[in-house]
Amino acid sequence: MKTAGIIGGISPESTIDYYKLILAAYAERRPDGSSPAIIINSIDLQILRGYFDRHEHKDAADYIATEIKRLAAAGCDFAAISANTPHIVFDEIQQQSPIPLISIVETTCRAAQAANLRRLGLLGTRFTMQARFYPEVFTRHGIELFVPNSAEQVSIHEKYFGELVKGIFLPETREQMLQVIARLKERHQTDGVILAGTELPLLLRDSSAPGIRFLDTTRIHVEAIVNEFLA
Repeated sequence: MKTAGIIGGISPESTIDYYKLILAAYAERRPDGSSPAIIINSIDLQILRGYFDRHEHKDAADYIATEIKRLAAAGCDFAAISANTPHIVFDEIQQQSPIPLISIVETTCRAAQAANLRRLGLLGTRFTMQARFYPEVFTRHGIELFVPNSAEQVSIHEKYFGELVKGIFLPETREQMLQVIARLKERHQTDGVILAGTELPLLLRDSSAPGIRFLDTTRIHVEAIVNEFLA
C-alpha cells in the first residue's frame, strides 16, 4: 500500500474537503472496505501568503519543499499540495522534492482536454489569476485562458481571503462569482471555467451557469491522487 502525503492547511476548509473526497473516491474504487494511507502536513497559510504578497517566490518554494521533505521522512511515497496558488513555484518545489508530486495544474489540463474544452475562464486568488503557471501549461495544449478584469480580480481576492479560507460561504458571494463567470462567457465566449482555488468548489459545487462547464480542481486532483494509490 502506498502512502500519500498532503500539504494542507492552505486553507483548512479545503484540506478537510480533500480528505473526505479522497476517502470517498477510494471507497468507490475499492469496495472491500479498505482505506488509503494518508499523512497530512498542515502548514501556515499566513506565512505562505506573506511570501506571495512580497513576491518572495524562492522562500515560498523552500518553505513548501521543506514540509514535503517532512512527509517523505514520515514514509510518504508521493505527495500533493492541496491548493492552487503554491503551484506558482511547483517546478522549484519539484526539483527539491525527494518524492513524486502530483500537479493540480497538469491534472486539470488533462481533464479539460478530455472534455474538449478550448476557451476557459480562470478564477482563483489574485496570485493565481495574474501568474503564468496555468497559461503556460494550457497553451501548450491549444487551450486559451481568460481571467476577470482588474476590478473583478480585486473583489474575488478579497472575498477569497476575507471569507472563503475562513469557512464563510455566503449566498451573495456565490451570486457575485456566478455573475463574474457569466461576464467571462459574454466577453470571451468561454465554454468552461477553472475553479482554480480549492475553496471555490466549496462555494460553487452545487451551482451551475448556462453553457459553462465547471472544472472543480479539487475533485480532479483527488482523482489523480486516488489513481496513484491504485497504480
